[in-house]
Amino acid sequence: MSAPIRLLLADDHPVVRAGLRAVLAAEPDFEVVAEAATAERAVALAATGGFDVVLMDLQFGAGMHGAEATAAITAAPDAPRVLILTTYESDADILTAVEAGAGGYLLKDAPPEELAAAVRTAAAGRSALAPAVAHRLMDRMRTPAQALTKRELEVLQLVGEGLSNQQISKRLFLSQATVKSHLVHIYAKLGVDSRTSAVAAATARRLIRR
Repeated sequence: MSAPIRLLLADDHPVVRAGLRAVLAAEPDFEVVAEAATAERAVALAATGGFDVVLMDLQFGAGMHGAEATAAITAAPDAPRVLILTTYESDADILTAVEAGAGGYLLKDAPPEELAAAVRTAAAGRSALAPAVAHRLMDRMRTPAQALTKRELEVLQLVGEGLSNQQISKRLFLSQATVKSHLVHIYAKLGVDSRTSAVAAATARRLIRR
């Protein structure tokens, strides 16, 4: 028999981790080796080796986010594959996770067999994307001129969180003129003429998270 796929579960909710462990432990070729309740702990555990796939939530409480942890884990030599497992499916979340090095992106409402298949796919070094996520990425590829860039999504996400242009410029280390330029492009692509309308349109299209 081949060696089992060794898993690290990273999620800040104990009930979620318990549920994942129960589902994954039922698979004969999986071994849940460890759990992490914070993104920082996941990075530390992954650095010790002994894992093939890390199942990573995107949103933890305070501290490091899942995408940051993913980037830290995948930057190391011989790093395990990271499979994002989250409730969020906005373009902003997906692009951030993919850019961070995630080898897959799955939603938490996926059936157990889909989760198991995604883990095996990620462990084999291939991309494991939920159908809805793959569809969104394909839509972006079909209409690249209309798609918001990752930076535009970051700006718009912060607008949606109520930040001013000055606050956004400090958060993203951009000049206020650059922030305004991004907003002009955002308005044009979404066909709107105000911050409120841009946030409403982007939320309806699941481009950003509210």
